[in-house]
Amino acid sequence: MSTEKIAIGADHAGFEYKELLKKWLEKNGYSVKDFGTYSSDSADYPDFAHPVASGVEKKEFDLGVLICGSANGVAMTANKHQGIRAAICWKEELAELARTHNNANVLCIPARHVSIELAEKILDKFLHSAFEGGRHAKRVDKISC
Repeated sequence: MSTEKIAIGADHAGFEYKELLKKWLEKNGYSVKDFGTYSSDSADYPDFAHPVASGVEKKEFDLGVLICGSANGVAMTANKHQGIRAAICWKEELAELARTHNNANVLCIPARHVSIELAEKILDKFLHSAFEGGRHAKRVDKISC
């Protein structure tokens, strides 16, 4: 059982995936805080991306998960936060590299471009990959402005 705390959020395009991934996380022992949206009614992705990013940035949560149609909007929003490294992942390998090489702390999933089964595998890979440090640490340290 994990003791990790995960912040999750989505706009209307990611609502269904958020609900399913939240259940998957809870079933796998993660503590989850849902920042919305709470329906499939049209919603603005920054309203959910900012609270998730803030929570991760303040270390109230270990990692964040954001979902929208393309993942671009939530990633752009989350990456405005100085302590956030949000990565758009549509393959398991990208999720692993985002964590191992870039120390990503927010996973952004494009709901309109991956199946829910693949989204679960991407999330699992993201959660079970660790930052390698070493030569990558020097690069990650150069990201912030």
